[in-house]
Amino acid sequence: MRVVFVHGACVRDGPWWWHRAAAALRRRGHASVSPALPSCGEGDRPAGPEGPGLTEDVAAVRAVLREGDAPTVVVAHSYGGIVVAEAAVGVDVVRHLVLASSYLPEPGETLSTFGAAAPPPYLDFDLDGGTFGVRPELFAETFAQDCPPDIARDAAARLVRQTLAVTQQPVQAAAWHDLPATYLVCTEDRGTPVAAQRAFSRRADRVIEVRTGHHPFLSEPQTVADIIATLA
Repeated sequence: MRVVFVHGACVRDGPWWWHRAAAALRRRGHASVSPALPSCGEGDRPAGPEGPGLTEDVAAVRAVLREGDAPTVVVAHSYGGIVVAEAAVGVDVVRHLVLASSYLPEPGETLSTFGAAAPPPYLDFDLDGGTFGVRPELFAETFAQDCPPDIARDAAARLVRQTLAVTQQPVQAAAWHDLPATYLVCTEDRGTPVAAQRAFSRRADRVIEVRTGHHPFLSEPQTVADIIATLA
């Protein structure tokens, strides 16, 4: 089995975010990969008003999903669920979707569809510059309070500005209509309220609650690996 991990918004270096769970999966004989997301500046164009958006993210992930013929589980974190909803459609090797504190959007829905009426305090929006990002001073206490201190520090170093347009660009398809989906509710998440996660999870086939913050693959990597391994 191959695992493809799609990271969330406003960060770079997916393999780093996934490295602790990847190591646990390797010990079980499962390979994994994490594609770059162009809207986060992980490409040849910077984020911004004319920068890459959801379309480019979908294309990047879809290209990785189509590599090889190994049965594949796609793990989407946060914004990654918006990308995967479209990217995984019609890719024969994909067997299962796992959503961690994430979204299962219908066609036509956007990231902003699921947002609160007022912008959350931990995000900074630059309308003129066409980007948004996480406020570094609020990152650890909001998103990594249950991670080891060195992991939280290294995670904060990977924050980036992302093209703001992705919050308004609608998905064109919903892979979870045709694929089994497991939703991981992170009950200690301070970024995405647990009540919101449970609402999102109603579209999934199976729901598992884990006692973690926003990044379970960093704070409890063995737990995440164990869940994924049962899907092999």
